Amino acid sequence: MVTHPRCPAPPGAPATLGRVRTTAAVCGLLALLLGLPFAGGTTPGAVDRAADAAVAPLGPGVLRALVFPTEPYVVLALGLLAVVLCLRAGRRLEAALALAVPVLAILLTSWVLKPLYDRWKNDTLVYPSGHTVSLVAVLTVLVLVTRRVFVGVLAAVTLLAAAAGLVGMGYHYLTDVVGGTLFAVAVVLVSWPAPHREPAPSTG
Repeated sequence: MVTHPRCPAPPGAPATLGRVRTTAAVCGLLALLLGLPFAGGTTPGAVDRAADAAVAPLGPGVLRALVFPTEPYVVLALGLLAVVLCLRAGRRLEAALALAVPVLAILLTSWVLKPLYDRWKNDTLVYPSGHTVSLVAVLTVLVLVTRRVFVGVLAAVTLLAAAAGLVGMGYHYLTDVVGGTLFAVAVVLVSWPAPHREPAPSTG
């Protein structure tokens, strides 16, 4: 009788998971701390004013193009892409998380953090940025799903463009965007399953 030994867990899996959880904790803590100086306020900080000045030369058409990735239908399309990629690879748990985790991040932002920090701009609660949380949560999921460097690079470029657009359009201060980025990364990383290795093919 031919036996098929079980594929052992990757030797580096516990260490990798530990680093991921540590990164999530650091990002979450930084997101919480960053908003404290602005809680209950309406004014920009020094970094916010510098960012406003940096994007001021950009025209309305450019700014609208830069902020385009934060549109709900774009974020939804990216999320569905992540789900499809997971299902094609037979990773059903990750497919479910690809849908659920960004929604969780958005709900926590809207229902908990924004009322808690009570930072206002243009009669709207702005910390952390909900636009940013939704986009970064989905982009982080895509990076984890694909595990490709070029996807990470594209995600970073997309985030930088969106940040410039959100600040330039007056939707958010830069610190709102940074806080949203940190919080979204924290929620996704703390929710994502440990990396695993596919079973080795049988030689029997």
